[in-house]
Amino acid sequence: MKIKSHYLLLLIFLIQNPLFGQKRNTSIPQNWFLLDPQQDSVQGMSVEKAYNTLLKDKPSREIIVAVIDCGIDVNHEDLKDVIWTNKNEIPANGIDDDKNGHIDDYYGWNFIGGKNGNVGDDTDDLTREYIRLNEKFEDVKDGKVSKKHKAEYQQYLQIKDKFTKLKERNEQQYKLYAGIYNNMKQSIDTLKSLLKTDSLTSERVKNFQTEDPNLLFAKGFLLQIYRNAGEEANLDEYLSEVKAGADYFGAIVNYGYNVEFDSRKIIGDNYSDPFEKNYGNNDVAGPDAGHGTHVAGIIAANRNNDLGIKGVANHVKIMAVRAIPKSGDERDKDVANAIIYAVDNGAKIINMSFGKKFSPEKEAVDRAVKYAEQKGVLLIHAAGNDGDDIDVVKNFPTQIYHNGKAAKNWIEVGASSWGAGSDFVADFSNYGKKSVSLFAPGVQIYSTYPGNKYKNESGTSMACPATTGVAALLMSYFPDLSVAEVRDILLRSSRKFDGLKVQQPGDKKDVEFSSLSVSGGLINAYEAVKTAQETAKQKTVR
Repeated sequence: MKIKSHYLLLLIFLIQNPLFGQKRNTSIPQNWFLLDPQQDSVQGMSVEKAYNTLLKDKPSREIIVAVIDCGIDVNHEDLKDVIWTNKNEIPANGIDDDKNGHIDDYYGWNFIGGKNGNVGDDTDDLTREYIRLNEKFEDVKDGKVSKKHKAEYQQYLQIKDKFTKLKERNEQQYKLYAGIYNNMKQSIDTLKSLLKTDSLTSERVKNFQTEDPNLLFAKGFLLQIYRNAGEEANLDEYLSEVKAGADYFGAIVNYGYNVEFDSRKIIGDNYSDPFEKNYGNNDVAGPDAGHGTHVAGIIAANRNNDLGIKGVANHVKIMAVRAIPKSGDERDKDVANAIIYAVDNGAKIINMSFGKKFSPEKEAVDRAVKYAEQKGVLLIHAAGNDGDDIDVVKNFPTQIYHNGKAAKNWIEVGASSWGAGSDFVADFSNYGKKSVSLFAPGVQIYSTYPGNKYKNESGTSMACPATTGVAALLMSYFPDLSVAEVRDILLRSSRKFDGLKVQQPGDKKDVEFSSLSVSGGLINAYEAVKTAQETAKQKTVR
């Protein structure tokens, strides 16, 4: 172990990584997002309050919710009873029984798989655009292009510059995290071995005596983690999170910005045709169903089985539609087909916890969104985790069509936290007074994970299904409401915080919470049900 490089890497990590700068909040309830602000002192959605009061003993109908994601563990103990099945398809018989172009689509469909397997990781759209334009302009000398290609050439130069910088930056991050992981693992393993234990504690580390400078540093570093994270911190968990960071940047380097990587061969479709439909396979879990399983649990984890967690909505069936890779950007063609598949198979709501900066085949997605709008299907989309104002910075897919008109069946969701202080808005959440519809809980959300496991995750990816769950609840108990009415009710009934100042994501300046979304509010199931009841009465009177 070289003490100098070890010390510098870990010091940089301590400075840059907020994980080690503050203690985690472990005092909030695991189901905080379902709870009520007044009764439980957390900024939840009052879901349990709604069920225990306004909805008690009320009839409801089943709602199909499609989750377009990276895959779902349909056998999870807390999900298996709420998974949609295609009643017109006989499972595993190798026949397209319902003649919809998809063989054995019993639980849904996977648009990023083929006969010989599935896409796991993929490239970023920035990389794809760079490759496409580089083929046309790589050999251009001194910027000499025809007038006809001048605008596209300028676009190429911008994309090339952005691609080159991001590729270099992520390579540096990968090298940093991989080095940190290796050094941290060596420190932990060494002390475990010397102390003859499988589990380090702050007390054991404090009492460890040595004069070896490398071991002294290892001891000091681990004690610093305990000081920052708390005496009860689990070092193995921290090591796991550092490894996740290394894996994250490793995937970006090896796949996302790798111009030699081609994920599409395994699918076997005609990728040049953005409107092609019948491709894929029926493996709705794919190689990594973590994200999608977590999302599905937030929406509809079984509320009656006394296991794990309770989802937001009862009487929901989750349709699994796989179109999102483990890393890299989803492709417009697959997203469009996923939306159309969900609509054609009876979904009333589609959850879309994904997003990206480019949309080369936006026309295909627009057509699918328009189709969903015509069929009365609600689309709920995560605003993204870049701390951007998406009134200004592009984030796809979007409710705005190419012609400038907005889809009326769309809700865009930002992420909030449990307290009503200045950090109420998640520091990673995108926002936008014109583009984001409302906010919903998206920090430290405990939900289902593959293999009958459960874990906390944060992101607008979690706020999106929280909103989807409330929307499904309304559709279930108020079947006469239109999609437009459900959307309007969710925005109107959102909880407002008069004059609440929060830190704006990104630049951290103080702004009013109401300025960050169209509604200026936080979704609330209890208030939404009350408003739905009033709307239903008015419709009856008319």
